Amino acid sequence: MRESALIKVSGDLLGNKEAIEKIREISQKCFTVVLVGGGAQINEAFEKRGFPVRFDKMGREIGSLEGKQVARDVLEINQADIQDLLDQEKIAARVVIPVLDIASVLCHVNGDVFVITAYLGFDRLYIFTLAEREEEKRMKFQSYPKVEIVGF
Repeated sequence: MRESALIKVSGDLLGNKEAIEKIREISQKCFTVVLVGGGAQINEAFEKRGFPVRFDKMGREIGSLEGKQVARDVLEINQADIQDLLDQEKIAARVVIPVLDIASVLCHVNGDVFVITAYLGFDRLYIFTLAEREEEKRMKFQSYPKVEIVGF
């Protein structure tokens, strides 16, 4: 049976050629799912609309349905953009966003928390992040041996 891989890609890396090539490399060995983020873009969309940007230990706290929909819309745009790019590059991977719909309640999940949630289901897990966040991510995931942090 082919191994599975989950790759969490920071929204800041959308279109990064090195990240795309690393996804290609992994997808040639594993069934690959790309989890696309968009934290900076969501913060920007919230600031434009005057929504508060608050975080707690689980991630961004979104208080209104309108805010949840805006955040989901940003992630869906990122999802479509990276799926189109992967298709153009002939890279076989599925792209998902970290939003759960639980009985019609939109539940945004911090991308890092999503990786931990999926930990037992995937053979390999990757966090693609900006180089300046790499050490912080290594510390955060040090007790999860299947998670590999890759900085760009």
